[in-house]
Amino acid sequence: MALLDSVSIAILLGAILVLAGILSSLVALRFGAPLLLVFLFLGMLAGENGPGGLRFNDVHSTYLVGSVALALILFDGGLRTRFQSIRAVLAPAASLATIGVLVTALITAPVARYMLGIGWTESLLIGAVVASTDAAAVFLLVHARGLRLRPRVGATLEVESGTNDPLAVFLTLVLVELLMRGESSIGHVLVQFARESVLGTIIGVAGGRIVVMALNRVALPQGLHAPFVTTSALVVFGLAQVFHASGFLAVYLAGIVIGNRPTRAHNTVVVFLDAATWLAQIVMFVLLGLLVWPARLADSLWPSLAVAAVLMLIARPVAVFLCLSPFRFPLREKLFISWVGLRGAVGIFLASIPLLVGLPNAHLYFDIAFVVVIVSLLVQGWTLAPSARRLHVALPRADRPPQRVELDLPGQLQQQLVGYTVRSNSLFLKRKVIPSWSKPTLVIRNERILAAAEADPVEAGDYIYLLAPPEKAQALDRFFADMPPQPPPDSRLLGDFFLAGDVTLGALADIYGVTVEESERALSLSDYFDVHLDHPPRPGDALPLGDIRLVAHRIGGGRVNVVALRLDEEEVAAAPRSRGEAVRAALRRVWAGLTG
Repeated sequence: MALLDSVSIAILLGAILVLAGILSSLVALRFGAPLLLVFLFLGMLAGENGPGGLRFNDVHSTYLVGSVALALILFDGGLRTRFQSIRAVLAPAASLATIGVLVTALITAPVARYMLGIGWTESLLIGAVVASTDAAAVFLLVHARGLRLRPRVGATLEVESGTNDPLAVFLTLVLVELLMRGESSIGHVLVQFARESVLGTIIGVAGGRIVVMALNRVALPQGLHAPFVTTSALVVFGLAQVFHASGFLAVYLAGIVIGNRPTRAHNTVVVFLDAATWLAQIVMFVLLGLLVWPARLADSLWPSLAVAAVLMLIARPVAVFLCLSPFRFPLREKLFISWVGLRGAVGIFLASIPLLVGLPNAHLYFDIAFVVVIVSLLVQGWTLAPSARRLHVALPRADRPPQRVELDLPGQLQQQLVGYTVRSNSLFLKRKVIPSWSKPTLVIRNERILAAAEADPVEAGDYIYLLAPPEKAQALDRFFADMPPQPPPDSRLLGDFFLAGDVTLGALADIYGVTVEESERALSLSDYFDVHLDHPPRPGDALPLGDIRLVAHRIGGGRVNVVALRLDEEEVAAAPRSRGEAVRAALRRVWAGLTG
């Protein structure tokens, strides 16, 4: 009976720790604290050196839970990644995820060797353990601080964080094997790396396609789609690992394949994975915290701080500037990407591998990785938002996104039902604009279900459901969010080639002779961008209108505030200089007519 009682007590204590982590995350989000710190400190407090006094040294279970958690986190990241949004940053992100990790490890290693007096192989192991960034830490902090990163910066960080873990894991395992066996060769390492990368890619892509095929063809009972996809992701990960391929690369690629193909119950899968990855992270972080002995951290505190300082201030910036030098990234974006290389659970998880295999000085590697992660989250984590705003790589979220309901429709994969509460200050209600690819279907008013035609006009407080393609559903949010006040356009910008966003298409068409559909003549230029863009407007977005192009020049309150006029690019390229002068004169007449 004593054994049964100990099992029950372990279950109770584990559940209490997880529940405390969930509740404390609310406080952390409110104050902008990195959640990883909260969960790690909970584990430390509950551990043998803390007030909890819980004895825990099961490295094997920690490694198992960590592997599953990281596999799910990477799969979830791949599932949310749209290939169209990352295509332009694949090259720089891949460079950061490979060359960047290697350069970071190589620069960090000499510091570890000098400060600790250990050999080069052990020093390189420390560098490899702390070389990769943590996607969950970066984007959780970004969203908690209410930031929206510029698309290229956000996509680069997203792809880098999702793809740099496999190389860090590979380097760590190779160095651990070298320390255990005492010999290896560069040729063997390169062959092993090529095998893991190629096999991981093949297994991930093939596994993702098989999951898509099974998900769309097998008639699973309602509610089993999400567990099926989640379990399939772990099968892909485990299969790759069994064949000595990169399981982390395979599961990330499988997520990208599944997320970019039409599948049944896509939204159910995403919601389920949100909960699964959240729980997995909490359990992993708490277990890693239980393995830490706070009293032992003081023995290697100064070398750990030196490694953390060099990593943040030298190794990461050198790697970023070196990898991004062939690409046209402004200085401020390079500086931000350099500073945002947060270290997270991956570093502590990798540091548990030497503990698992029983290497000499294994506790030293673990303690250094733990301190580096703590320093990174404290220093870089709490300064992420100020640095993003100061470097102008992120815009504050002016509006809180509305609550969106998404329902899959059996029998087809092209459309889903998307529901919103109609707010009194929403763009949909005030301007009566909606994208052409969406179709209002039904309205709920005072607990009555009405067809769209019956409910016309829609009123504030109604619940409206629209048909929309799954990949564009999120773009509907801005039509049902409360419109923030739109600042007036900068008068210094308004001139021959710039118009205020409130100028109507009808006025522009009458003067310039552009053909505009009758139903769109009353739309303002701002409304025209809202209707025809399937994402929130960004500076530089362009839409054709007859022989001219409308270019979003200045954004205010989440809408296009100033619009630039220019000829269609092909016409500009083919037109002689005199033609260009004629166009400039025509545009001046447009402006005179609109302002006159």
